[in-house]
Amino acid sequence: MPAIRKSNLGLYILLFCFVFVSCQAIRTTYDVTEETVKTTYKLSKFIAKSAYGTGKLIYYVGGFTFKVVAAPLSWPLTRQEIETIDGLPPKEAIRQKKVKKAPYVVKGRRYVPMSVAQARTYRETGVASWYGNETYRQKGGHMTANGEAFYPNGLSAAHKYLPLPTFVKVTNLENRRSIILRVNDRGPFIDGRIIDLSAGAARKLGFYDKGTAKVRVETIPVEG
Repeated sequence: MPAIRKSNLGLYILLFCFVFVSCQAIRTTYDVTEETVKTTYKLSKFIAKSAYGTGKLIYYVGGFTFKVVAAPLSWPLTRQEIETIDGLPPKEAIRQKKVKKAPYVVKGRRYVPMSVAQARTYRETGVASWYGNETYRQKGGHMTANGEAFYPNGLSAAHKYLPLPTFVKVTNLENRRSIILRVNDRGPFIDGRIIDLSAGAARKLGFYDKGTAKVRVETIPVEG
């Protein structure tokens, strides 16, 4: 009898270990990290007076403020290297509001933006840079690729493939700072870079002086 009990005890121990390990393996498949969950951000907006004779939209998303003003068609593009948008001269495409996800050409190369559906699940890690000096060097303002006035100290960004506009969360992986930006321009057209931030956004993310940073870019769901 003692021998049988000892044998049974060993069997029970083995069975318990198997069940415990199995439960642990199953349980870990249900771990949901912060990285895989997207919060829906509430968007609110109102119209204010603009110095350019048009209404200025003020957006509030996730605690950040965005100014949106249609730029005069006489203003130069921030990306003057854009040759055509949707087969039209850039200003004409902007006038006809054909820029949201229209293909465009830069230096003979055709870029095809992703669809709105594809953009909902976009997430990428890579190098970010910033731009803004062009508005300081010249008199007057500049126009983004979707026809908005460019604010160097605002919270905007340029992307080669996202629909215009799109709200994204950008995280500086070197210092873990995160902000929400409104993508309203095209670029950067430099190999190895995935997004170009306004000078103001680069300051908030802590890489203005450095020039570039490794970041994570992900679209965020916005309602309102």
